[in-house]
Amino acid sequence: MHFRRNGALLLLCAVGLVTAYGCAPDNEDSAFPPVDVDAEAGDPNQFGTPDGMVLPDGGPPKATCGNSAKDTGETCDDGNGVAGDGCSATCQIEPGWKCDTLGAACVATACGDGVVAGTEDCDDGNTAGSDGCSAICVLETGFKCTTPGKACTPTVCGDTKKEGTEQCDDGNVRPYDGCSVDCTLEPKCTAGTCTAVCGDGVKFPGEACDDGNTRNGDGCSATCALEPGFTCTVVTSDLPLSIDVPIILRDFQVGHPDFETYNGGLQTGMVAATLAADGRPVLSATHPQMTSDASFFDWYHDGANTKTVISKLTMPKLPNDSYEYANTSFFPVDGLGWGNTAGQSHNFHFTSEVRYFFTFKGGEVLSFLGDDDVYVFINNKLAVDIGGVHGVQGGSVTLDPAKATALGLVAGGMYELVVFQAERHTTQSNYKLTLAGFVKARTSCVPICGDGIKTKNEACDDGKNTGGYGKCGAGCVLGPRCGDSVVQAAEGEQCDDGNLVSGDGCSSLCKTDVAVPK
Repeated sequence: MHFRRNGALLLLCAVGLVTAYGCAPDNEDSAFPPVDVDAEAGDPNQFGTPDGMVLPDGGPPKATCGNSAKDTGETCDDGNGVAGDGCSATCQIEPGWKCDTLGAACVATACGDGVVAGTEDCDDGNTAGSDGCSAICVLETGFKCTTPGKACTPTVCGDTKKEGTEQCDDGNVRPYDGCSVDCTLEPKCTAGTCTAVCGDGVKFPGEACDDGNTRNGDGCSATCALEPGFTCTVVTSDLPLSIDVPIILRDFQVGHPDFETYNGGLQTGMVAATLAADGRPVLSATHPQMTSDASFFDWYHDGANTKTVISKLTMPKLPNDSYEYANTSFFPVDGLGWGNTAGQSHNFHFTSEVRYFFTFKGGEVLSFLGDDDVYVFINNKLAVDIGGVHGVQGGSVTLDPAKATALGLVAGGMYELVVFQAERHTTQSNYKLTLAGFVKARTSCVPICGDGIKTKNEACDDGKNTGGYGKCGAGCVLGPRCGDSVVQAAEGEQCDDGNLVSGDGCSSLCKTDVAVPK
């Protein structure tokens, strides 16, 4: 009796379980030659172990975790053997994750399940916002969420502990010292030109990208370097309804020689055209309404003659997309500092300092209306000069090509503008600052499907993505294939059990085979 040589048969013979083409009688003659179990795979003249099949004495077939196919015993396969990303090192779905697409990154099952997964920053076990962890599981400013499933707790900026969304904590809540009043890193500016702080969401000329975080695998790395497989563009952030700008206020006592002494009206040219090395103005050679270099030094430096107050200007967005703070009764230190001026209902005699960082694109407009002295510097250079003790006066600067050249501005560069103001006379106090076009640029990255580079959110990318059996389809998803649990008879599949393991009844080539006992 003869059998066709079309595969291995497991037959029970009198001597037990024998792997052979047939059962021979008790003599040396056999219908088929002996089996060479060491034959190389694919040799048509030797039986060997077809399709990676493991013989009974070698144990059951083993799955290959990380091959983007769900093999026997696997509940997921994201194309790698790394744990902690939703699909474990043994290709088991990890708690709080779902892995719906073979070969692609797993994602969080749901926000609010008490498990931090996928791109979630936090998960406090609910989908309520304003409690530290938002409705989409993003960590909210001013909170830390240290234990998944538990309530978040407030952070304290200025306590020297960097927690939650804090990027820094230098032990104070003073702006313009590298760590802001809300414990975010500030751009580093030297002589009016600023350099990068990776992850602050502001794309500087020195950065390849900055998408506002320090995560890898999203196109812009933790060090603000571009990652392959993505296209990244520089975009202008959506304009918020208002912006809060920190302001440093310094209060003076009655008796300072520069306050309540002069009343000469508008006087330009009293300060130098460039800021000093410490970023503050200095007097020019001619300064008829200032007493001395030493007295003017007090204006914008902390010292024995001043008391410093930190506050903020909330600037609403106007219909023309500019931002403006306007106050015809500007007395921000009433009841603070040295206290209200003797015999007055307000605290007069103070100075203010505001700094703002922007990406220069051309056409920006800054305007100011107020009393008394106002000096605006952009890129360390004097741009608006409304000096002297005077009534309400206005001034503005438009960053057209001529002015940009004069100020040394280059399109795409990041620069600092500074507004220095003083209230020196007990009559009135007006302050109106308008910023138009002073925006900040950031980076937005999206995967490039079709570049041949598989990113974490793509199931495949062969550079063509034309689809078809066993190929990558449009949208970087896997096409029909052996192992997708669908029998593709037209492609020669005889079976498809959803994996690529032989010896389980359906081989790694989707051909019928015989299951090996476990």
